[in-house]
Amino acid sequence: MFKHLHMTLAVISVSFFTLRFFWMLTQSANLQAKWAKISPHIIDTLLLGLGVVMAVQYSINPLEQLWLAEKILAVFAYVFTGYYTLKLARNKTMQIIGYLGAMGWVMLIVRLAMTREPLFFL
Repeated sequence: MFKHLHMTLAVISVSFFTLRFFWMLTQSANLQAKWAKISPHIIDTLLLGLGVVMAVQYSINPLEQLWLAEKILAVFAYVFTGYYTLKLARNKTMQIIGYLGAMGWVMLIVRLAMTREPLFFL
């Protein structure tokens, strides 16, 4: 049950990031709505908390299971590139590059979750 909820929250989180990116590019007023500013924090906190619960439940230690350590680092990289994209990038070109970078991290996270084989930590 936790696994499916975790995957659902991950899809919602990435979908909402994509929606906010689109709103930013189109300069939509929706981006300034209070719910649009608060919701990502709630969703991502639940997603992270559920990931911790599953790691404890299944006794998975990221120091022993290197795929999990790599996944955690990729999540931090995704968060940073997402923040860069939505807050720090100064022009549309850099925003698009940031978004594509964030989606690259998402692809790595999905790959690690599916294969449980580290790519960089061998």
